[in-house]
Amino acid sequence: MDVSLTRNFCIIAHVDHGKTTLSDRLLEHTRTVTQRVLTAQHLDAMDLERERGITIKSHPVMMVYNAQDGHAYKLNLMDTPGHVDFSYEVSRSLAACEGALLLIDAAQGVEAQTVANAHLAFAQGLKVIPVINKIDLPSADLDMCTTQLEDILMIPAEDAILASGKSGIGIVDILEAVVKQVPPPRWHNHPHTRALVFDSIYDAYRGVIAHARVFSGSLKAGTQLQLMSTNTKSDIKEVGIFTPKMTKVPELAAGDVGYIVSTIKDTAEIKTGDTITTAIRPATEMLPGYKEVRPMVFCGIYPLESSDYEKLKAALGRLRLNDAAFVYQSESSLALGFGFRCGFLGLLHMEIIQERVRREHDVEIISTYPSVVYHVYQHGKDMLQVDNPVMLPDPGTIDEIREPTIQAAIHIPNTSMGDIMSLVMEKRGTIDNTDTLDATRVMLTCTLPLNEILVDFNDRLKSITRGYGSMDYELGEYKAGDLVKMEILINGEPVDAFSSIVHREKAPGKGKDLCEKLADIIPPQMFKVAVQAAVGGNIVARDNVRVMRKDVTAKCYGGDISRKRKLLDKQKEGKKKMKQIGRVSIPPDAFIQVLKN
Repeated sequence: MDVSLTRNFCIIAHVDHGKTTLSDRLLEHTRTVTQRVLTAQHLDAMDLERERGITIKSHPVMMVYNAQDGHAYKLNLMDTPGHVDFSYEVSRSLAACEGALLLIDAAQGVEAQTVANAHLAFAQGLKVIPVINKIDLPSADLDMCTTQLEDILMIPAEDAILASGKSGIGIVDILEAVVKQVPPPRWHNHPHTRALVFDSIYDAYRGVIAHARVFSGSLKAGTQLQLMSTNTKSDIKEVGIFTPKMTKVPELAAGDVGYIVSTIKDTAEIKTGDTITTAIRPATEMLPGYKEVRPMVFCGIYPLESSDYEKLKAALGRLRLNDAAFVYQSESSLALGFGFRCGFLGLLHMEIIQERVRREHDVEIISTYPSVVYHVYQHGKDMLQVDNPVMLPDPGTIDEIREPTIQAAIHIPNTSMGDIMSLVMEKRGTIDNTDTLDATRVMLTCTLPLNEILVDFNDRLKSITRGYGSMDYELGEYKAGDLVKMEILINGEPVDAFSSIVHREKAPGKGKDLCEKLADIIPPQMFKVAVQAAVGGNIVARDNVRVMRKDVTAKCYGGDISRKRKLLDKQKEGKKKMKQIGRVSIPPDAFIQVLKN
């Protein structure tokens, strides 16, 4: 097929605005998937995606559309995630496209991630086609959507296509707009073969399978490829396209999106954003890849059974191949043994990775408290980056600790403004600006410490706004804060798995919660055991583990009281001795229960 009849586009939107359902209708209309085989959210292949109702990975698919101008067009579509934690997946998909369908929910209007994804597409120079989806909903408000489209995104309202992914309204209009407005593949006249790796997966039988967009030249089985970042050479065993399942083809030509099976077996050899060329006539200039993504959230992941360490290492290696935003390195803990320090883009990203380790690789794991990267300045020394509270140097040597902040855009209904402002203040944030979006909604621009939004901020935002609030954020600058290391002592000994870096004012409250939880979970001991939260040398909170006590006077019937007293004193001495030499072993499930919460 002529390269001028190929169109590469993706669907971008806020979470739950109907991207995957619209993809189903496009697959159905172009007869790419037969009605018998088609399932709801067909492109969401992962169990986790179906359970949670969200898209986690970008899914490519090739369709053939017979347009009204009489030509048959090859359409390469990518369905993308909407959640802020997976915006990196979106940027990778955009780099492999020339156009984007920007979906807006007719009932909810322009949301935080709609704005963020639209700006990503504009920055890449893509043709953006606005689509107002779900117009058949009883609560649809088209006037609000068109006004927001013009006021917030600066896109003319007459450009918007009215559609419904559920009932199939406007599907032909969308396909015609893609054919007419999205430009044909760029850079296809380049003299050398160049393809951009936008994703990869690991197959136990075939090794590493790269997902690539061919910009110029062609790739076919039998050719030797070369990875431009490392100059690694490998023979191509098979090439194919996504229909949406993997389908073998003789060659991938300019403008095509497909997969490449080669002799590369090691997951570390190929990375996302690399350029593939041919070894015979290699290109000299790489394709513009992606900016290196920096993880924002860190936590320790340890195998429940120490014998599973190597299995966990292999599992993380394969997930790293499939997810360039995920990083890990070895570490050890006194309480949990050998494991890995892992970096993620956010808390949902962390949850998904942990769940994939359990399901796809069958490794039971424990994870420590999530933390962020702090910049620690010491007397006369270089700045130290600390992502693990255990690595924090002696407080006497520290000049200041700086924590990462975020610039957040929070879209909320007017009625929730007071409660959200209180939530932002509670999380040590400041409100920089307030913009009125329309008669019912406002946008707050806030600066917040990243550490404060990790655990429950998004949940509370959703519950306060009854599900109508949304947030998008990007990393801001580092700011100095009154931060301290809080340790949990059990029977006077620190347990490193529970250490955390907190703001001094919040240490007593967080320490109290953790002590109460631990005192409740640790099984009763034979002697009195204190669970304490300490900052420096000061105890800021305390609780006691339940004491198990044998009734030594049970066999005494009447008689002199001194007999009972003698037995009780003997027990008292034994308890005193036990307290001096006794050790408390914390069962693994106690770690799991506390760290899960």
